Amino acid sequence: MFDSLTGRLGDIFDRLRRRGALSEEDVSAALREVRVALLEADVALPVVKKFVTDVRERAVGQEVLRSVTPGQQVVKIVHDRLVEMLGGESQGIDLNALAPVPVLMVGLQGSGKTTTTAKIALRLKSRERRKVLMASLDVRRPAAQEQLRILGEQTGVDTLPIVPGQQPVEIAKRAMQAGRTGGYDVVMLDTAGRLAIDDELMAEVAAVRDAVTPHETLLVVDAMTGQDAVTVATNFQDRVGITGIVMTRIDGDARGGAALSMREITGRPIKLLGTGEKVDALENFHPDRIAGRILGMGDVVSLVEKAAESIDREEAEKLARKLEKGGFDLDDYASQLRQIRKMGGMGGMLGLLPGIGKIKEQLKGANIDEGILKRQEAIISSMTKGERKRPEIIKAARKRRIALGSGTTVQDVNKLLKQFDDMQGMMKKMKKLGTKGLMRQGLSGLLPPGLRR
Repeated sequence: MFDSLTGRLGDIFDRLRRRGALSEEDVSAALREVRVALLEADVALPVVKKFVTDVRERAVGQEVLRSVTPGQQVVKIVHDRLVEMLGGESQGIDLNALAPVPVLMVGLQGSGKTTTTAKIALRLKSRERRKVLMASLDVRRPAAQEQLRILGEQTGVDTLPIVPGQQPVEIAKRAMQAGRTGGYDVVMLDTAGRLAIDDELMAEVAAVRDAVTPHETLLVVDAMTGQDAVTVATNFQDRVGITGIVMTRIDGDARGGAALSMREITGRPIKLLGTGEKVDALENFHPDRIAGRILGMGDVVSLVEKAAESIDREEAEKLARKLEKGGFDLDDYASQLRQIRKMGGMGGMLGLLPGIGKIKEQLKGANIDEGILKRQEAIISSMTKGERKRPEIIKAARKRRIALGSGTTVQDVNKLLKQFDDMQGMMKKMKKLGTKGLMRQGLSGLLPPGLRR
């Protein structure tokens, strides 16, 4: 989401770091560029003005300009101010209330509200072991209630039975009664949206709010709508009252300004980020990590958390034992491909690494094909058990059969076998060098003689 802004700020701060000593004029010139970069990223003008003023006041002090690394100090000040702008501390959904806790979902039509309702419900059920009931209050959009029912079946979360003709306030009251009698911890109420803010929408949401007194009112906004998202948030905050924001489609080509403006203007925290269409594509919003991503520092903590969620510990230990014995086969290779896909593919993993912003364009130019992971899994699935254990037996006729079965080409099969062969060679070298050998020679010890410097 912040690719363009990250690139611009990276260039500005690289020049600052290279200057060595800095004057007030140097800082002011850099902040003028930062101002333009933020405005181009769709950050609201009042937010940009306050941000630049605050950073300038902190950055032109003697302890910064006369420090050993003034450029680095300025970057730290910008980072800290970004964290403040984004809300400081990460805030999750507050369920600290008498059960069943009512959670009201509000927003415009098309923002992803219904899907987000199901995502949050699944998250509460699977991660926090809460018993959740979902209810659709949208009696205007055709099949809206049916959509939530289907999402409930997909996620294994209960939904309130549909009663034709009931109005939103009646449905909300019935949902809360069902929550109490059914022993539910949380009742999620998915309200109707409109294509734009209107009095009728606000009156309907306000009536539901007054009927159930929600503990959380979460506004769902589409990051792709830029400044419009900030306007929507301001309207809902002023006329209904919200406790938090969920931003969707942050994996799209948004410029990121809405995220940077939202907290500062509404005073309400962004709590969650929708990172894709799948029902588990939801992340906690961490201001410090987002600030790190914006400044090209990466987000290694999120990468480690993704790995912890995705990687099967038993499977990893089993693989480690096989590697010790030199028994890595194509079944193990397929398992590794699945783990990479679970973590968001190569693109998702690379995007969290420090300094990756600098080579984003080269990576785009390299045409990293995320589909290759699926194709390679399909190729391996088309092999017999014996072929997966002993790939050396795969000759011309077998390759043609495997290619046909996986919907790929013989060339694709050859590429996979070559990659696997290279990987096996590296595993054998690692085993041969041992821990001491690797420490002594480093990664260069794994390279073929012709590639070593």
